[in-house]
Amino acid sequence: MTLIKSISGIRGTIGGKVGDNLTPVDAVKFAAAYGTWLKKYIGKEKITVVVGRDARISGPMIHNLVVNTLIGLGIDVIDLGLSTTPTVEVAVPLEKAEGGIILTASHNPKQWNALKLLNEKGEFLNGEEGLKILEIAEEEAFDFSDVDNLGEIMINDAYMDIHIDEVLNLPLVDVDAVKAAKFKVVVDGVNSSGGIIIPRLLELMGVEVVELYCEPNGHFPHNPEPLKEHLTDISELVVKEKADLGIVVDPDVDRLAFICEDGEMFGEEYTLVACADYVLSKTPGNTVSNMSSSRALRDVTNLHNGSYEASAVGEVNVVELMKKNNAVIGGEGNGGIIYPELHYGRDSLVGVALFLTHLANKKMTVSALRASYPEYYMSKNKIELTPQIDVDAILVAMTEKYKNEDITTIDGVKIDFADNWVHLRKSNTEPIIRIYTEAASQEKADALALRIIDEIKAVAGIS
Repeated sequence: MTLIKSISGIRGTIGGKVGDNLTPVDAVKFAAAYGTWLKKYIGKEKITVVVGRDARISGPMIHNLVVNTLIGLGIDVIDLGLSTTPTVEVAVPLEKAEGGIILTASHNPKQWNALKLLNEKGEFLNGEEGLKILEIAEEEAFDFSDVDNLGEIMINDAYMDIHIDEVLNLPLVDVDAVKAAKFKVVVDGVNSSGGIIIPRLLELMGVEVVELYCEPNGHFPHNPEPLKEHLTDISELVVKEKADLGIVVDPDVDRLAFICEDGEMFGEEYTLVACADYVLSKTPGNTVSNMSSSRALRDVTNLHNGSYEASAVGEVNVVELMKKNNAVIGGEGNGGIIYPELHYGRDSLVGVALFLTHLANKKMTVSALRASYPEYYMSKNKIELTPQIDVDAILVAMTEKYKNEDITTIDGVKIDFADNWVHLRKSNTEPIIRIYTEAASQEKADALALRIIDEIKAVAGIS
């Protein structure tokens, strides 16, 4: 299935048949469902929605379909054009809009696109709201406006610069310290909008920029998920250019990874750890990440006398727990930084600015900074099951087996041992159990994963 409908939006591959892929008909249907829900939910005479897209090849087509569908519903559109996920999130409250749509499939390959839906705060919709939109789409319960009440388009292409200004004006971002450090940085923008906004941010911070794949043409030169195996080109270029570090973002600029000066990965999990270390040193408080993120954030938070808590996986869950616990910073271990001082959304610009300020203050290399943090290693695996196997029963059995350990069941089953942990989650779209483990060495993380996989197979009766 290449059309995935979820509470956070709709994503799929371009082309194919209606209902099976993200076709023009599906794009119109879900834009209409969102606009219809918004009109009922807000209950105002006039509604405005902010729309922006990443640089995917299908972006202009999907963008035009979505914008004109909203206009057909009598909704005004502030069109940001080429943009980023965090930029749209920042724009919604600044424009006092009632909602926002980001057209991006995030780290998915170029054949994918998606509609990500925001509320009036510029934050992702919750589960209940998402389900209502799916119902409206299924019923096709749309009521379009007559010719005298169509919406209007207002084009505003200044928001990437406005977003940068908002980041640079944050009290904890020290532009002068970064300028004094005279950093040289290689940027991999994966030929999307990050190739525009990240170099622009860096140049305003006095950083010498070497651009790699920063042409926003949507032809991704490598798998756009910022994982080690996809980032050999930038790793080599950082060393060749004798750069201080490398910066990698995904196509919609909400995930952030760093490369050390020696070409080694800083580690996506440690993006949040380093930024939190800096923020907590200036503004003591609490932190939140999801249950599949590194224990290193907990350790660093404890060092600063703060309190750490883990949420269910998913940005909306992280944000909810951050608000509840008054967290000063949070995010996800996939390189997503959420800094509430600006907005409640994963934001690579905020991450870059905080990280460079931290690095400038520390006056050390990126590899030395990485070595200063607790050393953890992850293993990420999955077991494919037949549809006949009861995944929930397996998770219950594993919970019972480890009932004397520290167990959390808000999102699958997480078992916290003294020196390591394992998180078991079932997929919502296929008969799969995901197994994430973390330990003090890669060998120990892999060994724990293999042990748990064998135990699950024994419970499920799989050879």
